Amino acid sequence: MISFKGFSYPKEVIFQSVRWYVSYNLSYRNLEEMQTERGVFVDHSSTNRWVLLFAPQLEQVFHCRKRRPDPHIRLDETYLLIKGLWYYLYLAVDQTGDTVEFLLTKHRDKKPAKRFLLKLIRRNGEPNPINIDKSRANKAAIREVNDNNNTLIKITQSKLLNNIIASVHRFVRRKMRQAMGFEGFHTAVRTIAGIELWRMLKKAQKKWEGLSYPVEGVLGLFPR
Repeated sequence: MISFKGFSYPKEVIFQSVRWYVSYNLSYRNLEEMQTERGVFVDHSSTNRWVLLFAPQLEQVFHCRKRRPDPHIRLDETYLLIKGLWYYLYLAVDQTGDTVEFLLTKHRDKKPAKRFLLKLIRRNGEPNPINIDKSRANKAAIREVNDNNNTLIKITQSKLLNNIIASVHRFVRRKMRQAMGFEGFHTAVRTIAGIELWRMLKKAQKKWEGLSYPVEGVLGLFPR
């Protein structure tokens, strides 16, 4: 349940502000000006708190209603600048381009690759096959998961098939450039949750229409 206790603004204003920030190349001060022009006086710092608080909650709510992805998965990672340091965003999409799972990590080796794969399986079911690039870490992680969990995930390696992921990564990287790098790891995690939520909604990945509270009205603020 998403709680609004202690907030002086209606949830429609809060969710609209969150949607604008995660879906467009706008700063918090841009949003403050836009809201003021519409007669809603919201300080940019309030919008920042709303995004960091509600974006991950909304992603969790949406996940429970997300359509089951195709089991043919493409997996890759990209670099993100966070407080002057490079981190790694793991992302998996199915063969139709729908987002399957994502995870931000501090390192790029077998351990975080395995953690990402286990999260993917836990929340979306067992994929088969998984296409990766020439990453030895991802290959080793898949093999270890197969050995330890009695799964039979087949590995394919084709850079061409993974080109679809680059088009998905660009939305997060665009926000990173606009913000001149994320302010911190947890800030990046929460903001990325909102960006990926918006992308999943744009791709119509929800199971059905007419969802009930706590997402009634929420998904209406995130049109296709």
